[in-house]
Amino acid sequence: MELISQILDLLLTPAFAATVLRITTPILFAALGGIMARRCGIMNLALEGSMLTAALFAVVASALTKKAVLGGVSAALADPALVSKATTIGMIAGFVAGTLAGVLMALFLAYMAVGLRADAYLAGLAINTMASGGTVFILYLAAGEKGVSSSLDSGAMPFIDLPIIKDIPVLGEIFSGQNMMTYFAWLCVILVYVILFKTATGLRIRAVGENPHAAESVGVNVKKVQYIALALSGLFCGFGGVSLSMSYVQFFSRGMTAGKGFIGMSAMNLGNASPVATAIAALLFGFFDALANVMQTLSIPVQFVQAIPYVATLVGLVVFAIQSENKVKKLKAKQAK
Repeated sequence: MELISQILDLLLTPAFAATVLRITTPILFAALGGIMARRCGIMNLALEGSMLTAALFAVVASALTKKAVLGGVSAALADPALVSKATTIGMIAGFVAGTLAGVLMALFLAYMAVGLRADAYLAGLAINTMASGGTVFILYLAAGEKGVSSSLDSGAMPFIDLPIIKDIPVLGEIFSGQNMMTYFAWLCVILVYVILFKTATGLRIRAVGENPHAAESVGVNVKKVQYIALALSGLFCGFGGVSLSMSYVQFFSRGMTAGKGFIGMSAMNLGNASPVATAIAALLFGFFDALANVMQTLSIPVQFVQAIPYVATLVGLVVFAIQSENKVKKLKAKQAK
């Protein structure tokens, strides 16, 4: 009972709710990327590798650009105005580079799965494996390090205080003062909804995902649509990578995605590729991830704590499988009548 009381004391705080929003950010970006891919009929298993690659290139591009603007002079010795300018330009360069890296990884998957007709699942797993080792190799070339990019002075996305909300007790502590990427992630939920359900491109993506032959029969270029959908998937993965290495932390570390791409895919499946439902599912997984962080401060075996987010992921997949099976049964029952 005492342990439960301690956990509740930690959970029922504005700080914990703010942590949930923070941890949900990369998961939500990955889930949105998964939606775009699934809606065109392709399961993007390379979410993890795309995010990891984006996280690395964001840090490297940011650090190199910042160094170039400073002209090789140490930030401690340079003019403050020049340092501010270098930091801003480095932040923009990191965001652009990370985003492009995510898009290119997704286009590589598209070339394999759509262009060469390779198995999308195997291609996705191969890309993840390549990214796992490739990012370490590139980090070594760029900084001479194999674990953490501690020698790279990269920038970070800004933190934002929301007007009016910041002065409201509790709500201000939860929603204000978050990193820009956290707010951007929730805006992207609206963006994905608009793309899929309010644009001609979204209509084509959904049509190709539901019945590519029918879409092709009315003049839709199926391959082109799949390339576009996967590029959008990579775009959101790029955002997720940037949020990992340039928001609440300002470095790249080996394997820093830590399964968030797969957790995002689980959230997408649990939400049945619906933007709003997927966002809620991502928030749920973010809660369990934050819970694991909180429980590390208590006298609980660390192995059990570390397993919590992944157990939640497995439970989510089981729920999704049961939902899918029930839908199939209902459909068969209707057809039988």
